[in-house]
Amino acid sequence: MDISTLLAASPVMPVIVLDKVADAVPLARALVDGGIRVLEVTLRTAAALESVRAIRAEVPEALVGVGTVVTPADLAAAAEAGATFAVSPGASPELLRAGRESAIPLLPGVMTPSDVINALAAGYTAMKLFPAAQAGGIGMLKALGGPFPQVRFCPTGGIDVASAPNFLALPNVACVGGSWLTPADRVRAGDWAAITELARAAAALRPAGAA
Repeated sequence: MDISTLLAASPVMPVIVLDKVADAVPLARALVDGGIRVLEVTLRTAAALESVRAIRAEVPEALVGVGTVVTPADLAAAAEAGATFAVSPGASPELLRAGRESAIPLLPGVMTPSDVINALAAGYTAMKLFPAAQAGGIGMLKALGGPFPQVRFCPTGGIDVASAPNFLALPNVACVGGSWLTPADRVRAGDWAAITELARAAAALRPAGAA
């Protein structure tokens, strides 16, 4: 599955931080039950890769990827763990090259027009704008749409349930990333029903280009 297809599969990609592998499967099931299938498990904790393996084994309907990929070694570890895709907060030439050679697709992070040009030169037309709010948010995405009409973005960083519809209304936004779907206190409490409700509300959102 290519990255454009993945981005079209869900209007919101939850950015997930897991401290315990035991939380991975019930959290994934809660999100899928709410209609969110594309999940980004970040490499911010020691539990990340084992959590990806558990989700792949027990929640096959989830499309689980690995985020916070910053080196080719991170990308290789994500693929070995069974991730469906990988997401980076930025992109070095080495990572962009590794992404083109990887068994799984990479969504590279960009913040500036120069970043976009470098990613395009490496063969990417789908990118993560990060950190979206600090990079200029909706104004930046509108500005990037002029010189880069072929690029579709997944803005992430500083987006919440209130601002997500405004981002999704832009024609060059395929989906948004956000951590509001998996609040740490709800995960710690095992309140999976609350997370399913958050996911259900997010799944009802529609990008401008969606049917």
